[in-house]
Amino acid sequence: MSLQELTGQVIGPSDTNYDEARAVYNAMIDKKPAIIVVCENTQDVVNAINYSVKNKLEVSIRGGGHNGAGLGVVDNGLVIDLSGMKTISIDPDTKTAVIGAGNLLREIDAVTHEYGLALPSGIFGTTGISGLTLGGGLGYLSRKAGLTIDNLLECEVVLANGDTVIANKDSHSDLFWALRGGGGNFGVVTSFKFKLIEVKKVYAGPMFWPLEQAKEAMRFYDEFTKNASKELYGFFAFLIVPPADPFPENLWNKNVCGVVWNYTGPIEKAAEVFKPIREFGPHILDFVGEMPMPVLNGMFDALYPPGLNWYWRAHYFKDLPDEAIEVNVKYGGNIPNFHSTTHLYPIDGAVHDVANSETAWANRDARWAQVIAGIDPDPANSKMITDWSKKYHDDLSPFAMGGGYINFLMNEGQERVMAAYKSNYDRLVEVKTKYDPSNFFHINQNIKPI
Repeated sequence: MSLQELTGQVIGPSDTNYDEARAVYNAMIDKKPAIIVVCENTQDVVNAINYSVKNKLEVSIRGGGHNGAGLGVVDNGLVIDLSGMKTISIDPDTKTAVIGAGNLLREIDAVTHEYGLALPSGIFGTTGISGLTLGGGLGYLSRKAGLTIDNLLECEVVLANGDTVIANKDSHSDLFWALRGGGGNFGVVTSFKFKLIEVKKVYAGPMFWPLEQAKEAMRFYDEFTKNASKELYGFFAFLIVPPADPFPENLWNKNVCGVVWNYTGPIEKAAEVFKPIREFGPHILDFVGEMPMPVLNGMFDALYPPGLNWYWRAHYFKDLPDEAIEVNVKYGGNIPNFHSTTHLYPIDGAVHDVANSETAWANRDARWAQVIAGIDPDPANSKMITDWSKKYHDDLSPFAMGGGYINFLMNEGQERVMAAYKSNYDRLVEVKTKYDPSNFFHINQNIKPI
């Protein structure tokens, strides 16, 4: 198969848009592929896979390009870039959507919102649907409706041999099980079919407390959310207040803690739900109010544009003992710059309604997924943010469950991948061996075949 037989937009090192095409969200990643194929349809993907097999090229799969470890690009290999696959089809009667693999969450939100519907997904509008879904899918609607994979009905998948199959509960059900959390190990998903939920407006936004109140705030958050309705979601954060609107100037550059809330219940009950939250305090900022769901989903996009330097670390927690709170306050109170942060995302509510064995995602017995994110626009500060993230992570390790959310892992070795999948790992190896015995798809958090 010659280069001329590749379809889609084929980009090489001599093309003027090569550097733009190979760039990913994390500026720490600087890989130089031999070929980038921007696919517009499934046949483009098939042709790219067949070309790579024939020419013995390593292949990476790129969706939205958010992957922290930069696994969407590969040195000297071929990048299957799905960003041209932008179709979105909504069936308002069945409340389902068929979504092309190249869509970003903000693009999906814009369409579903018109129907008064939403897809449980992430917290950044710039995230790609493919990586988010295949890794599990944590976000503002997780407590209400589960992970993104819990709302996944079907996938169209191109396998390593070039065949295209439909994976759902009735067809290739083993593959469908593995795709729900197993990452890009099994093939290239070209489209997803999801069920949607009815959400149009929410009562949501950030609420901050002073750092001196951080221990009490974490304990309050822990206890209050433990018994809260599934309609209420909130992730806890340590951050430095950005020196920009809409934040009040007196808070600029202050190290604080807070919660970003999302309430999806009846708006007329919001004041009652938030009464005990507002009585805990005093808070120093309260931006919680009624807004369209897409506004919440894109609230922090401008603060985190593509091209910053990122170093991520991750944990799962079943509970927050005082010792873990102390570590969080220590490092959360010494954030190196205003981009860096840590978030504790809830894993409860509807997420706990699904058993660990029902999908490849194997951490439903956890209560939080924590991400520690060292972020800076200046590459000269990469060591600073990396050291902070690693030390923070290591000091929390004694209180964690092991493993970490696969979408938050860097290149941390096979043991971390195995720990992320726990008791599901052996079954994933079986599916990998069946569908990709040569490990053709290995530029990922890899599950090695037998």
